[in-house]
Amino acid sequence: MQAISTDAFVLVDKPAGITSFDAVRAVGRALGTRRVGHTGTLDPFATGLLVMLAGRGTRLMRYVPGEPKVYRAEIVFGSETDTHDLTGSVIREAALPDEEQVRRVIERLTGSIEQLPPEYSARKVQGKRAYELARRGETPDLAPTPVVVHSWEVLTLEPTRLVARITCGGGTYIRALARDLGRLTDSAAHVATLRRERCGPFDIADAVSWDEVSAGRVVTRGLRVALLAMPTLLLDEEGARRVKHGMTVPAQGEGTHSALLGPDDDLLGVARREGDRWQPETILPNA
Repeated sequence: MQAISTDAFVLVDKPAGITSFDAVRAVGRALGTRRVGHTGTLDPFATGLLVMLAGRGTRLMRYVPGEPKVYRAEIVFGSETDTHDLTGSVIREAALPDEEQVRRVIERLTGSIEQLPPEYSARKVQGKRAYELARRGETPDLAPTPVVVHSWEVLTLEPTRLVARITCGGGTYIRALARDLGRLTDSAAHVATLRRERCGPFDIADAVSWDEVSAGRVVTRGLRVALLAMPTLLLDEEGARRVKHGMTVPAQGEGTHSALLGPDDDLLGVARREGDRWQPETILPNA
């Protein structure tokens, strides 16, 4: 790990009650920059991993691997809320499901499925966020979307609750999985706790705590770490000069994109493959 830098890759363990935007601002204050972004939001009630880039690193956001995502969810049976989590109002109660029902429905909710996003979500409906319409008492006209749920690892299954580690693709709402699990077992359910443990190759065990963020003690990683899953191309001085001016260099290795490293192993940017050449696609300013 490296000392604090404005151009940084940061993993943060977000606590409950803090929005993802709150976390972005706090990291920005700690690093002394307003240029901070994250690769995937977390609901305020949820905890866990936020992957952030700061400074010049924000230009690399679209290249950072974020899948699969891994969540630890506690799902409570017997009641459904309007938000499908513990922060909402109970809108329906039902009898508890039996264990075999739950296990059968988990199988139905695994793989490539169609999922109806929650009404209280950031999905846009006619130019407005669904949650804005829901808070006004309107019913957003949401359409089911395809998502991928790779697996459910059942950690605890009791009459009143399920604790599971869920591995899924981007765009999957764990709250909606809980809602559907309740409805498809002729019961009702909502998420009581939710923690994101992984995003792609990045793990919550490597994240800085909220206490450290609040105290301004954000230990950062170099931008290269954000692209570790991407093939690299080490350039000589002439190659580095060319890519800095947007000129192509000969393609080597596999893959559609390559991280470009200068002679001193510094990250210059990212190139895309065009035939037998690498075409610079994103070059870091002053690289």
